[in-house]
Amino acid sequence: MESWLRPFLAQTLNWVSTQNLHKYGAALNRFLPGILANEEATKRALQDDKSQNVEEVQKIIGYNFNDRNLLRQAFTHMSYHKDRISYERLEYVGDSVLNFMITKELFFKYPNLPPGLLSPLRAANVDTEKLARAAVKHSFHKYLQHGKPILARRIQSFINVLPEYPLHSHGLIDAPKVLADVVESTIGAVFIDSNSSIDTTWEVAKILLEPIITPEMLETNPVQKLYETCQKHKLKVRVVDMWSHDGSFEVFVDNQMRGKGMCHVKKEIALNRAANKAYNEVIGMLSVGNMNI
Repeated sequence: MESWLRPFLAQTLNWVSTQNLHKYGAALNRFLPGILANEEATKRALQDDKSQNVEEVQKIIGYNFNDRNLLRQAFTHMSYHKDRISYERLEYVGDSVLNFMITKELFFKYPNLPPGLLSPLRAANVDTEKLARAAVKHSFHKYLQHGKPILARRIQSFINVLPEYPLHSHGLIDAPKVLADVVESTIGAVFIDSNSSIDTTWEVAKILLEPIITPEMLETNPVQKLYETCQKHKLKVRVVDMWSHDGSFEVFVDNQMRGKGMCHVKKEIALNRAANKAYNEVIGMLSVGNMNI
């Protein structure tokens, strides 16, 4: 190779890095014929695409931002670009504000509910799965900017299993935290942009979280359901933890294995799946025996 050509190719390869391809990829596909002659036009087109995303998200949440950069930041994952501000700080704000707003809503809506019932009700309305479902329902995942292909695969896997659990799986499926994060960061962005207006922020949150889980919708955790049922019928429960070995739990009822659950990602989900299977087995067994469940 000619010596004069090496520096040129080195600079070219450095510019066409994975990072720059990610940054300019969408525009390259659309404007390839004129990209080399007019790089500035490409950058403007990319910015136009982001502006369109902002408009679409604003319509979804029913709020127009004074500072649109807050909304862009709310949808920027820390893996997207080292020079871009991620949603982490907005998520921190949104998490706190959302917990306060849900607490306030439930306190006044259910004046006769004791804290022991209000707490699980609040948790069901702000947990990772609930918020992840909200993100999917409003197509937030389509606007998320990130640099990790695995996130897209995890999100799609989550979407695929949602029809099995229309409202909530109660700990049986693995909800990607990134989806919950972007809902919280959006709420945080609205709170900051609206000059810390709780009323304005709650109007947006209500749209995102609909339907709000009520006491009638609330179900007991599978582990708790299993123990309560077995205790009522004097059945002995034994849980075998093999999660560190193969990602599984086994549940024995009166020394018979009634359920096995697996999840290599989260230990709690593996336990819930095992308990849920055991619970269903026990309910079936009790029904056959004509016992009062």
